[in-house]
Amino acid sequence: MFIAKQPPLSRLRLDRRLKALTPEDANVLDVLEHTPSWSAYDMNVTDSQAIQRCKQALREIPQPTLRKLFMERMEIRSVVAALRLRQRGEGPPSGSFGVGRWGRHIPANWSDPSFRLETPMPWINEVNQLLDSEDPLGLERLLLSLSHTQLKRHAARHTFDFEAVAIYVLIWNIFNRWAQSSAEEAAKRFEKLAQQAMANVADIDFEGVST
Repeated sequence: MFIAKQPPLSRLRLDRRLKALTPEDANVLDVLEHTPSWSAYDMNVTDSQAIQRCKQALREIPQPTLRKLFMERMEIRSVVAALRLRQRGEGPPSGSFGVGRWGRHIPANWSDPSFRLETPMPWINEVNQLLDSEDPLGLERLLLSLSHTQLKRHAARHTFDFEAVAIYVLIWNIFNRWAQSSAEEAAKRFEKLAQQAMANVADIDFEGVST
């Protein structure tokens, strides 16, 4: 996945094929794609509003596999959000936090480096390390890899049904997200190198340099 330069199918071609979905299935796919995406939320949205949106999304997803898949993604988001909060020096949230099974477990174990979730989430220590080292691209890669593994696990149980289509689209989004992240990071690195290069030659007296 991390070697591919772009998704195996353009979004335009993918959308053309998705027109064959029923309106009901198209709505479920839209919920799956956009509810977990941070870009779908206003900057002023509160935690309670985000949680309510997730609960509403679950009511719009009738397929058990897709409901489970959605909750798994939101649980990862919740744990990572808690790790970020703690890294910034925030204290444990009052009451439940985030979405999923660990809402009360996380605040109750706030002082533990992994929230005592090493067994169900063995990747959590690596997330902590990437946050401490301020490696956003590495963190993005890890989280996308986790989501990809989850999706492939669910995909093994579905072939010629709507669930298989939905999982394929979500995997497509992961490929697309990684391609964009890599491009953005490369651009930032190039800009940084360019600025460093300019800084290094800023004191050169070009008039005194023979050609």
